[in-house]
Amino acid sequence: MTLTEELTMPTDRQSAAEHLQSDWAGIRLSFSRMGTRKTLDRQQKQTAADPFDADADYFSAGKKLLDTRAPQFRAVAKVLNKARESWQDSTLPYPEPGIRLIRQDQIETLTAKLDGLQAELAAAVATLETCYADLQDRARAKLGDLYNPADYPATLAGLFTIQWDLPSLAPPEYLMANPTLYAEQTARIKARFNEAVTLAEDAFAAELSDMIETLQRKLNGLDDGTEKRLHDSSLVNMREFFERFRGMNLHSSAELDRVVHQAEEALSGRSLIGGSAVTRDELRDSSSIRADVRTRLAGMTATLDQMMVTQPRRAITRRPKPADAPQE
Repeated sequence: MTLTEELTMPTDRQSAAEHLQSDWAGIRLSFSRMGTRKTLDRQQKQTAADPFDADADYFSAGKKLLDTRAPQFRAVAKVLNKARESWQDSTLPYPEPGIRLIRQDQIETLTAKLDGLQAELAAAVATLETCYADLQDRARAKLGDLYNPADYPATLAGLFTIQWDLPSLAPPEYLMANPTLYAEQTARIKARFNEAVTLAEDAFAAELSDMIETLQRKLNGLDDGTEKRLHDSSLVNMREFFERFRGMNLHSSAELDRVVHQAEEALSGRSLIGGSAVTRDELRDSSSIRADVRTRLAGMTATLDQMMVTQPRRAITRRPKPADAPQE
């Protein structure tokens, strides 16, 4: 289906919520991993507090057990990040902490990818294990009297894992024996799916707004000399966003569909000879192409931000920046 065909489809928030409830499922992702920080015991805290004449009960202090910047540790964290990103890229938000929504026909694809990442994680942990003793030796040298061998497990095997499950988002069957409670729970779940539609719109709008703003800033910088480079990721990320939007669009907001369509058109190159997609090199080397793209993107972030402001739910979750380790 083309974007033009998509834009002719009727948009209906209630239909979108019903579609979510019937054709999507909840999926939850969690991690287990070795803790790398530990709070000091009371005596250690008091020793640390004494130079400030502070009471240990009003003083917080901890110690770092391992160097998490070590390449082997970062490799483990990278796999965990990839798992979280895969989960987020394949799902829509749901107003229950830890749960997101996935198209039922995509469950097998995502879970197979997570299983593969679990195997990749096991290999990365095995590599980390080979330098675990050396990392402990470094910690001993850095921590001095705070070093405690009891803080360190004998092995890292089994400490880092990726788990997923498919929690039910339907009223439990046992409530059917109590029609009143069953009706209340059914209405509550319906309201959550209605809210999920708003959350999906907000998430798409926030992500696209951030990417457009970043690209506009870089294009302006190429013209005034404050920017020297334009990375491929600026365009790749936007085109990946368009693909994800097509795959998970609920058609609940005609305005959002229009803005996404306009943003994709701005990078399509259809106004240029040949009509091929605009490339990084063309944007970098051609002031006229930069001007064309800037003009097409102008005003879109304001429209997107206004859409988020006017939505009933204000807590917008923007796409997270890469980190050394996923946040729980």
